[in-house]
Amino acid sequence: MPTITTSDGVEIFYKDWGSGQPIVFSHGWPLTADDWDAQMIYFLHNGYRVIAHDRRGHGRSDQPGTGNDVQHWVADLAALTSHLDLRDAVHIGHSTGGAEVASYVARHQDRVAKAVLVSSPTPYMYNNDGNPAGQPREWFDAVQAGILANRAEFYRDVPAGPFYGFNRPDATPSQAIIDNWWRQGMSGGIHAHYETVFSWLQDYTEDLKKITVPVLVMHGDDDQIVPYASSVPSAVENLKNGSLKTYPGYPHGMLTTHADVINPDLLAFIRA
Repeated sequence: MPTITTSDGVEIFYKDWGSGQPIVFSHGWPLTADDWDAQMIYFLHNGYRVIAHDRRGHGRSDQPGTGNDVQHWVADLAALTSHLDLRDAVHIGHSTGGAEVASYVARHQDRVAKAVLVSSPTPYMYNNDGNPAGQPREWFDAVQAGILANRAEFYRDVPAGPFYGFNRPDATPSQAIIDNWWRQGMSGGIHAHYETVFSWLQDYTEDLKKITVPVLVMHGDDDQIVPYASSVPSAVENLKNGSLKTYPGYPHGMLTTHADVINPDLLAFIRA
């Protein structure tokens, strides 16, 4: 398997297919590069070079006891882009990967052409006086409690419920999608998955303000993980060259459930 070794000795697994302008994908919690299958094959067939990695503690990458935080994720991504000598790249991040992308682009814009934040917690997703529609602290605590109590069972409940909107009355749940989410989640480490929750309590406003390249923010207005009505619209207000595309009724995991719509929209933004 192709890997790089970071400065602190962690092996990071990655996929690198095709040629042309590079598109780099950063996955959400607690998933892996495999969650980008529908996008990687689509953009590969449209003439792009596609790269995706398993974040440390996830999937086929090492499971270190330290460094499961945004600072190290950004350093790992920077090590990968440097190793592959990627230039003029488009970075696309989903959910937690959106926070990773925002923080990376804010620090390494010389290598970046554009960025996309999909169902991202940026600028911040927690509830406070300025963000009353955000998730309350009890919600984050409940996620960590679910991980500790019975991670295997919890990782059935999340995709079967709010992640893909399969808990909505008119939804048609896909057992294959639920099983694939569980497979990816259980391939990672409990410690990294627990620690990742703390990244959802961070404020990424200052990172967004530093970004000057074009950024597309994509969000479903029925996102039950990162509520659309929280701070999502304000992400564009903090970007110097940002645009927002809202998807009525789409869930947090819309990259999977609505890839037929999302992929062409991504392609149009990249080509514009």
